Amino acid sequence: QVQLVESGGGLVQAGGSLRISCTASGLTLARYTIGWFRQAPGKEVEGVSCISVTDTYYTNSVKGRFTISRDNARNTVILQMNNLEPEDTAEYSCAAVHATAQAMCVQILYDYWGQGTQVTVSS
Repeated sequence: QVQLVESGGGLVQAGGSLRISCTASGLTLARYTIGWFRQAPGKEVEGVSCISVTDTYYTNSVKGRFTISRDNARNTVILQMNNLEPEDTAEYSCAAVHATAQAMCVQILYDYWGQGTQVTVSS
């Protein structure tokens, strides 16, 4: 049974940092494209950052502030979020799809989803 579990969310002041992780069981993340998506209250789901075997993607609003990486030994994908802004407040979920060439952050493409972790940035 495939399971993705997010961890590391929380409350932080604007300008601070958080590191959220997506750990998998039942599949080997190194063979999958992994995406981080977020949804703020009243807003649509947004693809934040995605990583394939050879490619990464960041939505414009997080470029230069967020970094996505893999820790294959721990079967984990990490999203390091620096210089956080109140606009980053949302529930963040990770998702997986079998390996693609490009890191496409399109929600409909992903097969497996975690339950999400809340990130709240206070001003």
